[in-house]
Amino acid sequence: MPSSPPTLSEARQAIQEHMASMSFLEHLEELRRRIIWSLAYVAIGFFICWGYADRIYGYMQTPIMEALARHNLSQKLVYLNPTEPFNMYLKVGFIGGLFLASPFVLYQVWAFIAPGLYRHERRYVVPFMFFTVFLFLAGGYFGYKIVYPAALDFLIGYGRQFQPMITIGEYTDLFLTIMIGLGVIFEMPILVFFLSLMGVISAGWMWRNFRYSILIIFIIAAIVTPTTDILNMCIFAAPMVLLYAVSILIAWLVHPAHRKRKTKAEA
Repeated sequence: MPSSPPTLSEARQAIQEHMASMSFLEHLEELRRRIIWSLAYVAIGFFICWGYADRIYGYMQTPIMEALARHNLSQKLVYLNPTEPFNMYLKVGFIGGLFLASPFVLYQVWAFIAPGLYRHERRYVVPFMFFTVFLFLAGGYFGYKIVYPAALDFLIGYGRQFQPMITIGEYTDLFLTIMIGLGVIFEMPILVFFLSLMGVISAGWMWRNFRYSILIIFIIAAIVTPTTDILNMCIFAAPMVLLYAVSILIAWLVHPAHRKRKTKAEA
């Protein structure tokens, strides 16, 4: 009598058991395969975004155009080298492709580390991917709508006695620094989640060191903010303080001690 084909869960279990029994060289081969797939996704994202680079840059330059218009200045960026526009569009296509491919790249990261996790830990794959992408985009959106316009308005207003000559290369670098910087900063709850899940830090430890954390947050805000005024530094620091408070709650929920108490209470 022919045996029935394996179900999807049985097939996954077989793959995971095979991964767990792999040798060191086989793990390296698996890592190489995941890296190649990740690079392929980024390359596809790059070519897609490169085709729309001029439209993407149109959204990127909106904050500077609005700031120049508010101060009655010429709404025109310049370039100092014939290759600068081409390089700028390449950079825009690459960064856009990186954003577009990020869910697929994150999945490759997760697929590589998942065989080393327990079954109950693998249920975090969907929340991990969703919140990682969501928080990164939220950080970029916060920078695009609030932080960057306020910083540009301050900087251009501060030098209003001069005629600005803003190059597209310098503007693009500053834009990407702010957006990516805030996107990374907004990943703080994800980092706390994993550190607390492994028992490295706890909610109590984070609460006891709250005042030192506030000091570090303001130092980071002073470093990454493009201006020197207190207002912009506070605008940078405010979401980090809020994210730190949310991270304390996350640390309390996922810490091994809390989960053990919860399991005992349910038993």
